[in-house]
Order: sequence, then structure tokens, then C-alpha cells
Amino acid sequence: MERLKYFVNGEFKDSKTEVWYDLHNPSTGEITGQAPCCTNEEVLEAIAAAKAAYPAWRNTPARKRAQILFNLRQLLVDHMDELTMLVCEENGKTWSEAAGDVGKAQEGTELAIQAPSLMMGESLMDASTGFDTVKYREPLGVFAGIVPVNFPAMIPFGWMAPVCVACGNTMVLKAASLTPRTAMRIGELYKEAGIPDGVINIVTCSRNEINTILEHPDVKGITFVGSTPVGLKIYEKAAANGKRCQALCQAKNHALILEDCALERTVAGVINSAFGCAGQRCMALSCVVVQESIADKFVAELKKQIQSVNCGPAWDKSTRLGPITYEKHYKEVLADIQKGIDEGAELVVDGRNPEVPAGYENGYFVGATVFDKVTPEMTIGDEEVFGPVLCIKRVKDFDEGLALMNANPYANGSVIYTQSGYYARQFARYTDGGQVGINVGIPVPVGYVPFSGHKQSFFGDLHCLGKDAYRFFTESKSVTQHWFDEEEMKAKEVDTWDGLL
Repeated sequence: MERLKYFVNGEFKDSKTEVWYDLHNPSTGEITGQAPCCTNEEVLEAIAAAKAAYPAWRNTPARKRAQILFNLRQLLVDHMDELTMLVCEENGKTWSEAAGDVGKAQEGTELAIQAPSLMMGESLMDASTGFDTVKYREPLGVFAGIVPVNFPAMIPFGWMAPVCVACGNTMVLKAASLTPRTAMRIGELYKEAGIPDGVINIVTCSRNEINTILEHPDVKGITFVGSTPVGLKIYEKAAANGKRCQALCQAKNHALILEDCALERTVAGVINSAFGCAGQRCMALSCVVVQESIADKFVAELKKQIQSVNCGPAWDKSTRLGPITYEKHYKEVLADIQKGIDEGAELVVDGRNPEVPAGYENGYFVGATVFDKVTPEMTIGDEEVFGPVLCIKRVKDFDEGLALMNANPYANGSVIYTQSGYYARQFARYTDGGQVGINVGIPVPVGYVPFSGHKQSFFGDLHCLGKDAYRFFTESKSVTQHWFDEEEMKAKEVDTWDGLL
């Protein structure tokens, strides 16, 4: 049984813990190794290493930091197939989905490479007569990243680490305890790229050790991705301890489908958005709000196209729907499906016990599942399932559909399928969703634009990615300077505002 190590100060170390997490291959259900629940002392060691590395890294020119990340970007390209397979084996994403996961880590690194320009401040000569003001952006110190199971490459090494270290900070990553291999391997690549020891440190641990991170005075900020209840607690505790925090949380994304949509293409987009990554993404399209005039046609076309959505091992390039990542959540998804039945929703496509290739019967597979005629009082239509389960809600028109969507407490993304420019504009203007798709099922922008969830899908002021990321991982410092001429050098009195008004 392979036992993973933790990564601190540029080397992998054996944990002294007595508590281990079993790691599984979700396509087979087999145990493939164990990850340590690092001790409190080991987490403190990671924080201390990050703190010790900070002064020298902060004083490394932004251009040099960017060059190291440029080396990393090339290593991610060179190791694409290896990293893709790691994601397939530990997370269950299909090959193309896993390759995209790694590709998003590359994209986040490319954003970080722009640090010399995006960290630039502002200046104004003669802000007041004879007084010049310059604003700089400077790093803060040690940041912590708390990572979920669903994107082992993109979230820690696309959303968190690259811009953090590009700005001159150091980082302690709490990798997902059930999917840590990809993170550990990319940590190795950071070292190979030339990142100094201690700038990136990676541990796996429990909520007890996370509390240590949240309370530690040397940790200046927290970036978190996970559920809303946990995210809210982390945000509150980080704030109570004087830390900045961004908490990206769960969602219940809806799409409004109007009668003028391109029906077949719309259905294909919905299938990709609802069942891609086995529905285990905070931008999954888990509800569609369909205009009644085309609802029956939509459901018929949906059932027809779903027939080609096959389940199978993640690394098989013919597989369209991979497994749920771990057994406990697999059982929770099945329980949610049963709850939808019990609440009276109409199960039109049942994904329980899907057909899979021989040898994979013990994998955590749930096939594409569809509920029709879901009403507001049903839990399955309002709370995140985080699995390949799609709910259909029927409405009379645009206004009813928009109001129904905006009534949901989550607002990561929202989508409309229509050929009407008028309704597309009205939707973009009045939807609560922070990321809006017009005939785009997963409206996540490229990494140069912030990932901007709203309402209970996000807690904080500055989102990840884009210019927001640079603002989150730096703080402003303004410097006002004034130089005396010969006459002023002789002055013996100074005005209260000293020329600043």
C-alpha cells in the first residue's frame, strides 16, 4: 500500500500521523494508496517554511518570478498526458475533461506570467502643488489555499498558486485529501521549474488542522473552494482573525430555454453542461427552465440524445460520462435521486445502475439522470446535488422563468438559450448570475476575467482570476514625496496639511 508524503520546504516527507485517508480509483472502486492526515506540527512546519521563504521571494524581481512560472508553463505542456492520467485515475474525469483540468492550470499560469505588468501601480505628478504620489502593489506574505476534490489541477494550480506566488507571496496548499496525487506531482514540477524551497508547500489534513491555518497569525489570507456552509464558516473565521478571504462556494445553476431556441443544439449544450465532469463542478447546469410551449419537444429530444452518453472508465477516450469521485458522495447522489422521486418529481431518465464495461462494475457510476416537472417546493430543484442529475422546470414565459431563477439563493452562473437579441440582453442585465451564458452552457470566462459568483456562491470582495486575483494577492501602498527648493528649506513653520490640500 503506497503511503503518500507531504511536501514542505522543497522536499517530500513521511508523516508521523496515525490517521490516513484511503485513496480510490473511482472507475474501479479499488484502493490505490493512502494520504496522510498531517499532524498539527506538520502543518505548522509548512507555515513556518512559507514564512521563512517569503523575504527572499518577495525581493525577487517580478520579472524573475515570471520567468520561473514560464518554465513551469512549459513543464505542464510537456507532462500533459501524465497529469491527465493522474486526474482520470484519482478524480474520475473523462480523458478530455481531465485534459481540460490540466489545461486550466496552464491557463492560470499564463495569467501569472503577466505579473510584471499586472502588478504595476499608478502615479500622479503634482497631486498637490509640488507633491507627487505613487501607488505600488506589494505582496502580503503567506497565503493558504484550501482545495476541493473535483478539480485536482485547475483549482490549486490554476486559481490559487500561480498568481499568489507571482505577486511575491508564498503558499501553503491544503490539497484535497481524497485526490492529492495531481497536486503533489505539480508541486514537484514547481520545484523543477526553479521555484525556491518553501515558496510552495502542500499538505493533506482535517478540519482541525485547517483551524490552525485559519487562526495562525503568519497566514495573511485564505483562498477556498467548496460548499457554502463550509465556505461561510471559513470566511467568518478568517475575518475574525484579520485575514483577507475569498470563498468560492456551491451553486444551483439554471438555464432559461425559450421557444425560439435552436432545439437540437440547445439540447446538446444542456447535456454537455449538466453531465460533464459527472455534474461535479460548481458551474454544472443542474436545472433548465423550459417554456411550456416547447417543453414536451425538449424532453423528447433530451431523452433521444442522452442515449449516446455512455458510462465507462475515465481514461477510455470513448467514455462520455465518468464516475463519481468517491464512494460516500456516490451514495449521496443516489439518495438525492430517491429524494426527488419521493418528492413527486417525474423521473424521465433513470441513471441508477447504468451499464458499464466488464471489469468496472464496482466503480462509482451514476448515469445521466433527468427529472421533469420539478416544482419550487422540491429540494432537488433548489439544492446542489453535485452529480449528473438534471431538473426540468416548466414556465409560461421569459418573465416567469427569470423570476424563478433569481429566487434561488445561489448565483454562480445563469444561462439563456434563445435567438432573440432582446431577451438575451434583458437576461444579461437582470439575471442574478455572476457569470452569464447566452447560448453558452458553461459560461466560465477565460482566466483573464474573474470567476465572479454572486449571492451564496461567493463570500469576499475580490474574486479569483483576472485582475481581481492580482488585487487579492497584493495590497496597495501609496508614497507621497515632496522636494524642497532653496527658499522652502529655510521655512520654520509648516501648515497643518503640509501642502496636501
